[in-house]
Amino acid sequence: MNFRMITAAGLALALAGCTTTGLASNPVEARWNGKPAGTFFAAYGPPISDVESGSSTTYVWRGGYKTVRVPAQYAEGENGKKGKRIAAAKTVYMRCEVKLTVGSDYVIRNIETIADRPGVKGPSYCAEFLGDDK
Repeated sequence: MNFRMITAAGLALALAGCTTTGLASNPVEARWNGKPAGTFFAAYGPPISDVESGSSTTYVWRGGYKTVRVPAQYAEGENGKKGKRIAAAKTVYMRCEVKLTVGSDYVIRNIETIADRPGVKGPSYCAEFLGDDK
Protein backbone atom coordinates (compact mmCIF):
# COMPACT_ATOMS: atom_id res chain seq x y z
CA MET A 1 0.00 0.00 0.00
CA ASN A 2 2.77 2.46 0.92
CA PHE A 3 4.64 1.56 -2.26
CA ARG A 4 1.59 2.49 -4.36
CA MET A 5 1.22 5.82 -2.55
CA ILE A 6 4.89 6.67 -3.04
CA THR A 7 4.72 5.67 -6.72
CA ALA A 8 1.57 7.76 -7.27
CA ALA A 9 3.14 10.75 -5.53
CA GLY A 10 6.30 10.40 -7.61
CA LEU A 11 4.30 10.21 -10.82
CA ALA A 12 2.28 13.29 -9.81
CA LEU A 13 5.49 15.23 -9.14
CA ALA A 14 6.98 14.14 -12.46
CA LEU A 15 3.89 15.26 -14.36
CA ALA A 16 3.77 18.57 -12.49
CA GLY A 17 7.27 19.34 -13.75
CA CYS A 18 6.26 18.97 -17.39
CA THR A 19 5.53 22.07 -19.44
CA THR A 20 3.78 22.39 -22.76
CA THR A 21 4.08 25.04 -25.40
CA GLY A 22 1.66 23.51 -27.88
CA LEU A 23 -1.51 24.55 -26.11
CA ALA A 24 -2.11 28.29 -26.14
CA SER A 25 -5.04 30.02 -24.55
CA ASN A 26 -4.85 33.19 -26.65
CA PRO A 27 -3.40 34.45 -29.97
CA VAL A 28 -0.41 36.13 -28.29
CA GLU A 29 0.72 32.86 -26.68
CA ALA A 30 0.00 30.92 -29.86
CA ARG A 31 2.23 33.22 -31.88
CA TRP A 32 5.14 33.81 -29.48
CA ASN A 33 5.63 30.75 -27.24
CA GLY A 34 8.70 28.86 -28.47
CA LYS A 35 10.02 31.73 -30.62
CA PRO A 36 13.29 33.63 -30.00
CA ALA A 37 12.92 36.65 -27.71
CA GLY A 38 15.23 38.61 -29.99
CA THR A 39 12.63 38.40 -32.76
CA PHE A 40 9.97 39.82 -30.42
CA PHE A 41 12.17 42.69 -29.20
CA ALA A 42 13.37 43.48 -32.75
CA ALA A 43 9.76 43.77 -33.94
CA TYR A 44 8.29 45.68 -30.96
CA GLY A 45 11.16 47.37 -29.11
CA PRO A 46 13.16 46.70 -25.94
CA PRO A 47 11.70 45.64 -22.58
CA ILE A 48 11.19 48.14 -19.76
CA SER A 49 12.57 45.80 -17.09
CA ASP A 50 14.09 42.37 -16.55
CA VAL A 51 14.60 40.05 -13.59
CA GLU A 52 16.82 36.95 -13.60
CA SER A 53 15.75 33.90 -11.62
CA GLY A 54 17.82 30.77 -12.00
CA SER A 55 18.15 29.78 -15.65
CA SER A 56 15.32 32.03 -16.86
CA THR A 57 14.79 35.75 -17.20
CA THR A 58 11.47 37.56 -16.92
CA TYR A 59 11.07 40.66 -19.08
CA VAL A 60 8.28 43.22 -18.89
CA TRP A 61 7.48 44.89 -22.21
CA ARG A 62 5.11 47.79 -22.81
CA GLY A 63 4.11 49.28 -26.14
CA GLY A 64 1.56 49.44 -28.91
CA TYR A 65 0.49 52.93 -27.94
CA LYS A 66 -2.50 54.09 -29.94
CA THR A 67 -5.17 56.76 -29.52
CA VAL A 68 -8.66 55.86 -30.72
CA ARG A 69 -11.55 58.30 -30.95
CA VAL A 70 -14.90 56.61 -30.25
CA PRO A 71 -17.81 58.63 -31.66
CA ALA A 72 -20.98 59.35 -29.72
CA GLN A 73 -23.79 56.83 -29.98
CA TYR A 74 -27.37 57.81 -30.66
CA ALA A 75 -30.66 55.99 -30.45
CA GLU A 76 -32.61 55.46 -33.64
CA GLY A 77 -35.01 58.37 -34.20
CA GLU A 78 -38.06 58.82 -36.38
CA ASN A 79 -37.61 58.71 -40.17
CA GLY A 80 -33.94 57.65 -39.87
CA LYS A 81 -32.90 60.73 -37.91
CA LYS A 82 -30.66 60.68 -34.85
CA GLY A 83 -32.49 60.18 -31.61
CA LYS A 84 -31.39 60.79 -28.05
CA ARG A 85 -27.68 60.43 -27.30
CA ILE A 86 -26.96 57.13 -25.56
CA ALA A 87 -23.20 57.51 -25.02
CA ALA A 88 -20.90 60.52 -25.30
CA ALA A 89 -17.88 60.59 -27.59
CA LYS A 90 -14.63 59.62 -25.92
CA THR A 91 -10.93 59.21 -26.56
CA VAL A 92 -9.40 55.86 -25.62
CA TYR A 93 -5.64 55.54 -25.06
CA MET A 94 -4.62 51.98 -25.85
CA ARG A 95 -1.46 50.13 -24.90
CA CYS A 96 -0.33 46.60 -24.24
CA GLU A 97 1.88 45.27 -21.45
CA VAL A 98 3.17 41.70 -21.28
CA LYS A 99 5.52 39.63 -19.14
CA LEU A 100 7.80 37.29 -21.08
CA THR A 101 9.58 34.39 -19.41
CA VAL A 102 12.66 33.52 -21.45
CA GLY A 103 14.89 30.47 -20.95
CA SER A 104 18.68 30.41 -20.95
CA ASP A 105 18.56 29.72 -24.70
CA TYR A 106 16.72 33.07 -25.20
CA VAL A 107 13.51 31.34 -26.33
CA ILE A 108 10.15 32.56 -25.01
CA ARG A 109 8.73 29.94 -22.63
CA ASN A 110 5.67 31.92 -21.51
CA ILE A 111 4.05 35.22 -22.40
CA GLU A 112 1.42 36.66 -20.06
CA THR A 113 -0.69 39.76 -20.60
CA ILE A 114 -0.43 42.21 -17.69
CA ALA A 115 -2.34 45.28 -18.93
CA ASP A 116 -4.89 45.12 -21.71
CA ARG A 117 -8.19 46.65 -22.73
CA PRO A 118 -10.77 45.92 -25.40
CA GLY A 119 -9.43 46.45 -28.88
CA VAL A 120 -10.91 47.98 -31.99
CA LYS A 121 -11.78 44.58 -33.50
CA GLY A 122 -12.31 42.45 -30.40
CA PRO A 123 -11.99 41.91 -26.67
CA SER A 124 -8.18 42.27 -26.45
CA TYR A 125 -5.93 45.00 -27.85
CA CYS A 126 -2.82 42.92 -27.06
CA ALA A 127 -4.23 40.05 -29.14
CA GLU A 128 -4.79 42.47 -32.04
CA PHE A 129 -1.38 44.10 -31.71
CA LEU A 130 0.90 41.15 -30.83
CA GLY A 131 -1.14 38.20 -32.10
CA ASP A 132 -1.27 39.15 -35.77
CA ASP A 133 1.65 38.23 -38.02
CA LYS A 134 3.42 41.35 -39.21
